[in-house]
Amino acid sequence: MNAYETLSAAYDGLTRDIDYKRILDFLEAILRRHDKHPTSVLDLGCGTGSMSVLMANAGYQVIGADLSEEMLTIASQKAAHCENRPFFIRQPMQKLRLPMKVDAVFCLLDSLNYVTDPQDVRETMRRVYRNLSDGGVFIFDINTPHKLRAIDGQVFLDENEDSYCVWRVDFDVEENCCYYGIDLFRKQGALWQRSFEQHCEYAYEPSELTQWLQEAGFNKIVQFGDCSLEAPKSDEQRIYFLAWKE
Repeated sequence: MNAYETLSAAYDGLTRDIDYKRILDFLEAILRRHDKHPTSVLDLGCGTGSMSVLMANAGYQVIGADLSEEMLTIASQKAAHCENRPFFIRQPMQKLRLPMKVDAVFCLLDSLNYVTDPQDVRETMRRVYRNLSDGGVFIFDINTPHKLRAIDGQVFLDENEDSYCVWRVDFDVEENCCYYGIDLFRKQGALWQRSFEQHCEYAYEPSELTQWLQEAGFNKIVQFGDCSLEAPKSDEQRIYFLAWKE
């Protein structure tokens, strides 16, 4: 089963604590600090489109790209009443090909960790570079190896009025991957329907990502802590990267 094939319908309810406005404010603070003023944006790994819609409502011309057909269906429904409607496309990151170049690419909420083949991440960076306008920027975040190893063996629960989700975490040292076994229970009338998905995130080292960005052509790269304009700490759980195409 593909990641998010069944979880997509419950995703927004189970992630209601994500503060998309705070994340967008942080991205815009990064852009202002480095005198970047994009008008066209790619939301790479856009999921159900919450960030795409928020950016569109803020005045950006937005393209949203994702691999999950189920997530994109929800994103399109969510954006149906936007005056400045995002355009959604279904593509894997490593095969990214846009109808036009954009000023900025955002890849958020550890979407890049879900690309579990390092060669595909390197190709994704090359594709992003190719689809950026000159002077454009690539901003993405990752769950750090520190975080992914620290949550090994833990169990997380998410619930709302009609969904109950159990995440069981197993970090495979040999594969350098964090596996999430996800049991989702959704209310169907008086009964509950159970489904299961397995997700995987690769533990990428910031140093190797920096090297691959340079190899892709990006000539200036900066790292930030989680929604912080300061450099990341050694025990940071999430790191943001900013890379320039000059």
